Order: sequence, then C-alpha cells, then structure tokens
Amino acid sequence: MNFIRPQTVLLAGASGGLARAIGGELLQRYPQLQLLTISRAPQSPFGGSGAAHLCAQLTAPESVADVRDFIAAQPSLPDWVIHCSGLLHSDAHGPEKSLAQCDDDWLLQSMRVNVLSHLHVAQALSPLLQRRRPLLWASLSAKVGSIGDNHLGGWYSYRMSKAALNMLVRNLSIEWGRRAPGSCVVAVHPGTTDTELSQPFQENIAADKLYTPAQSAGRIVSVLEKLQAQDSGQLLFWDGSVLPW
Repeated sequence: MNFIRPQTVLLAGASGGLARAIGGELLQRYPQLQLLTISRAPQSPFGGSGAAHLCAQLTAPESVADVRDFIAAQPSLPDWVIHCSGLLHSDAHGPEKSLAQCDDDWLLQSMRVNVLSHLHVAQALSPLLQRRRPLLWASLSAKVGSIGDNHLGGWYSYRMSKAALNMLVRNLSIEWGRRAPGSCVVAVHPGTTDTELSQPFQENIAADKLYTPAQSAGRIVSVLEKLQAQDSGQLLFWDGSVLPW
C-alpha cells in the first residue's frame, strides 16, 4: 500500500515557515483535502481554505486530551500526520559549540519542543487508530540527530533532542505497525530551509544547499506520496534516501 492522495491530513506545529509551505503544497495538490492544523496561533495559517484548527501548546501534557478531542470531532481520521514542531535556537540561546556551554534548562526546553510535542500528538492519536485504516506519520527531524552520521560534534541540545525524536519514531513504527498493519512512521530531514530556524546559520551554506520553503515542501510531500509500509521506521533524507540512525 502507498499513501498517495490523502483525504485528511493533520499538520502539527503548523505556524512555522516550512509547515505553512507544506500545508500550501498539500492544498495545491489535493484541492478537496480536509486539512487539520494545530499550533499555538489562535487561527489556522490557511484561513479561507476550510481548514479546521486547534490552538494548543503541544509541549504541555494537557494538550493530549485537547488534541484527541479535536481529532475525534472531525468527519474522518487523518490519513497522514505531518509533525513540524522544532526548536534550534532562541533570542537567548544558540546551539552549543562545547560542553561548557550546555545548560540544563535549555536542554530540557529542546526536549520539550523537539520530542514531547511529537509524543503528545502520538498519544492523542493512538487510541483512535483503526486496525483496518493504515496511517502515515512523518516527523520533521534533522540529519544532525543521526548518531551514526555525527562527525563534527557540538550542538548538544539539538542533536540530543533530535536523536531522541528519532528513537520515538522508531518505537512508534513498531507499536503502530502491530496495531494498524500497513501503517508507515518515519522521520524526515528536509535539508537546510530558509526559515527562522536556520537564518542565523546560513552564512556558510552554499547557495545551492539552502532551499526555499516551497522547494522543501514539494520534496517532502513527494517523498510521502511514495512511501509504503516497508519504509516504516526509517530516517529519510529529503530525496527519500535512508539516513543512518
């Protein structure tokens, strides 16, 4: 089974630059799509498109019940879930270059955004899974979260939290593969995309390695369309190739 032409898609962390581009790409490819969005914003970034929206802080444990009720109230369960929540830096904190720069509070905040926000949506959705209705789940992750690919070090909090997200995806692929056979659960590295997340670090990136949100969104949706159950449990590059955990 592949997952081409979804009828309902849940887009979590929908306010970010890449998430907005992914939502726009989905609506362009599938004009009849029911797009469900979740973010901290009070309204959907896709205003007039008929998208149903939930304003929620996904790092908070109480969001699990809110998201579950939101999904259950829709006409149909999602065929796809694309989770875009992620944190690399803030005004006060950037990626650590050395162990001496590591800070407990910042590491915990990275874990909340990069891992718990994904975990909470999965917890909300899990009781609603149907054995005869396979699901495609994609968490936007990062190549720097790959333990096997790490040859530079640094960026402790981001690397550690993305590695933890990758393990969540791997575990989820096993559990949901048993509960809803035919499902596919993956992590996807979108490449360096010109959004707020990457802006402070773009100076040394070659022009042909910095992608517009529209480019990255198109590639990601194309990869998801081609996935099958046997692809579940993988960390994928934006071109669909497999990255090492």
